[in-house]
Amino acid sequence: MTSRLIFTAALLMASVGPAAAQSQSDVEVPYWASISVDQARMRKGPSPHVPVMWEYRRTDLPVKVIARHENWRKIEDPDGTQGWMAARLLSRTRTAIVTDEIRPMREDASVSAAIAYRAQPGVVGRISDCKNGWCLFDVQGRKGWIQTDHIWGD
Repeated sequence: MTSRLIFTAALLMASVGPAAAQSQSDVEVPYWASISVDQARMRKGPSPHVPVMWEYRRTDLPVKVIARHENWRKIEDPDGTQGWMAARLLSRTRTAIVTDEIRPMREDASVSAAIAYRAQPGVVGRISDCKNGWCLFDVQGRKGWIQTDHIWGD
């Protein structure tokens, strides 16, 4: 029974693994991603042998993937800086960063809805359910709707 279970699990992983990897590389650019590790380096070119431009120390920081080369992604950060990062350092988790001033996070996707929280510039949160110029913004469990023109990463 145990060997049958192991075989089934191995068969499932073999059939799912390549398809999942293929779907990641088939996504059209540009697309949104986020940094998935505590420390990630942006390089001048798609190789570990080229100089490092920036070192990011912020998990979930949103980035825009603008090009691909093998296992490398050319990204743009919230400040507009562009460079190359190893694909394994990125996640398809959608995040955003609050821009320029304190912004309300509302209970519903409307300027007339009550304010649930206020987010300071530079706050990063996960986004979902974007519609009509609003995204549901989750900052460590505190959720509210924020206008898309107040965030970068939508």
